[in-house]
This record gives sequence, C-alpha cells and structure tokens, in this order.
Amino acid sequence: MKPHELDQAIKQHGVAPLYLIAGEEDYLRDQAVATIKAAVLGPGTGQEPGRGGEEAGGLEAFNYDFLYGDESEAAEILARAGEVPVFAPRRLMLLKAADKLPAREGEALLPYLKAPCETTTVVFVAAKLDGRLKFSQALSKSAVVVDCSPLYENQVSAWIRAEAGRLGVKLHEDAALLLKETAGSSLYLVRRELEKLATYLPDGATAGPAEVAAVRGVEPGASVFDLAAAIGARERGRVLRITARNLEAGEAPVRILGSLVWQYRQIWKAKDLLRQGRGEAEAARMLRMAPFKVKEFLGRFSDSSLKAAFRMFLETDSKLKGGSATAPHLVLESLLLALCGPVKDAGARGVQPPKPVATGSVPTGGTVRSGRTSGC
Repeated sequence: MKPHELDQAIKQHGVAPLYLIAGEEDYLRDQAVATIKAAVLGPGTGQEPGRGGEEAGGLEAFNYDFLYGDESEAAEILARAGEVPVFAPRRLMLLKAADKLPAREGEALLPYLKAPCETTTVVFVAAKLDGRLKFSQALSKSAVVVDCSPLYENQVSAWIRAEAGRLGVKLHEDAALLLKETAGSSLYLVRRELEKLATYLPDGATAGPAEVAAVRGVEPGASVFDLAAAIGARERGRVLRITARNLEAGEAPVRILGSLVWQYRQIWKAKDLLRQGRGEAEAARMLRMAPFKVKEFLGRFSDSSLKAAFRMFLETDSKLKGGSATAPHLVLESLLLALCGPVKDAGARGVQPPKPVATGSVPTGGTVRSGRTSGC
C-alpha cells in the first residue's frame, strides 16, 4: 500500500504485528512511521527520536524501542520484540536501516517472521532491501508493505496542495509550480518551505511566487529574477556572483536550476501576452516589475534563445540528477555562461563559442533535451 492509505487500513483492520516501510523517499517513510507510532502508542507520539535514542515520557518509555540494523543483533531484536507491554495492549519496536542488518542476523529472524508476537508491532524501515536475501523475501511476504518510492512527476502537485492544505496554506498556481520545480530529490525540502509559508503569511492570504521567494531568505539582489536579468544583459561576472551567493546560502544547484526554469517560463508567457496585444501592464504584473521596463527586459530574450535555453535546461537537469562526474556547481555555472551567449572576440582569444542547435517548440512543462548553444 501507499503511505496515504496506511491510516485508513489501520482503522479498518487494526494494527498489524509486522510492517515493512521501504522506499527512497525519506519524508514518506517518516510519515508512515509516525502513523504507525501514533496508532500503537497514542496521539502525540508520532515524532521520532534521533539516532542517539531520546527518552520518551510516560508509558511510551516502556512500550517503545528504537534500533538500527547496523548496530543490532538478532538476539537483541528478538528480546525486545518478546517483551510484554506495560499497561497497554501493544508495544512498538522500530528497526531503521533494516537493509544494513547482516544476512546472518536476518536469517536468525526468519522463525519470528513466521510467528510474530501478537502484542508487539515490529516495523522494519529501509530505503531498499536486497531482494535476493532470504530475510528480505520472508519479510516482504509476512509484513504489511508500505511503498515509499519517490512520487511520479504527475503526483507531486497534488501532494504539495494536500500538504499545504494540512498546514492551512493557500497556494497560487504559480507558487505551487515553483515549489514543485525546486523540490529537488526530497519532499522534505518542499515541506519545510510550506511550514515557513504557514508562519509568514497573514491569515487568509494566498501565497504567490513572491512569497515563496521571500521565505527562502535569499539575499537582496540574488533572486532568480536578478539572475535572469544578468543573463539577459550578458553580465557574466554578475551571473557568477549571484550564483555564488545562492550556493553559499545553502541553495542546491538543482533548486537554482528549477527556479531559473520557472523564471524563463514567466518570460515566455510575458512575451506571448505582448504578442496578443494584452499590454505591458499585465506582463509587468507577471514579471513583478515596472511596466516601462517590460519591453526592454523582454527584448533581451529572443524566441530562438528561449527555445535553446529550454533544451539546455533538460541536459543540465539530467547531469545534476544523474550523478555527473563534474561537480554540480560547475555544471550549473557552465549552463549559465552558455545562456549568456558566446564571448565577444572569442576566436581571437582562442575560446570556442558554444555550438548552435536546431530549435524546436518550447515545452509546456518540465524541460527539454539540449545540446550546447548560445542563449541570448
């Protein structure tokens, strides 16, 4: 089952004696653990202790054990699982990093998996188990399996809106898109941004792109708009300075890329508005700039450079998420310099300008595959 189905399954069928929470998305794993913990130990106990083993208060201290697979032996796991609950119908034992449990120790647990203690819920947590091991195979058959694999692309938006709703945050469509594109490889990133928005927004207010940017605490002059403006002006030094300031502030290259993709979409939409004769004021609202500056700003981004940019975005995204041998910040900087276009008199200085690519249609979502090209 999926994590969002777990609570309803427990309400309908009760708490099971064995669970396997597996998948690479750490936020979903932690949420599944919190759901089981609250069901076994009661409301208000969903928060997990750290690796050091924080002390729990009340009866939870007697009815909850927290172990790690790379630090535990089968004998200890079996002893904890066999303890009698104190003034409660059930106790909980959590084994994180179950994939780190040595094969010999895992095989020693096989008899327990066939006949688990009915008054103890044992939860095994792992990013990924080795399906070739007897322990993994037996656990997958005996336990209730909660799949915490990363969400598909078309599921992220719905998840963002659901989490925002739980926190009481109203999101504009563009804000949700910006959060989606800056999610990176972990839902925890988006969740933290939503929590900051819940604190930052006045009651009843709706969060737009400006509010999302504000809670990130980006240094003035180092926003994604500033970065796009520097690219449009071909100010290579300023582009690198803005990027460095964001990296030093803790922004991941993949998140900077996502923000830039979003800004380029806004630029493309603004150019379409002008072509449709809808006026500079509407385009200015979209770009959040003074109307008299709109034409000059958009004039720096030709249609061909925008098409080429989207092609390069996908190539860079693939490198950042695909484990390129090049350092992530260098991959990002190479993209930004390519977007600025060839250096003047490059041939005279022995510098080869980027190779042009054939242009195609600009995508409605995500990014598209690219080659190297001049950007502006």
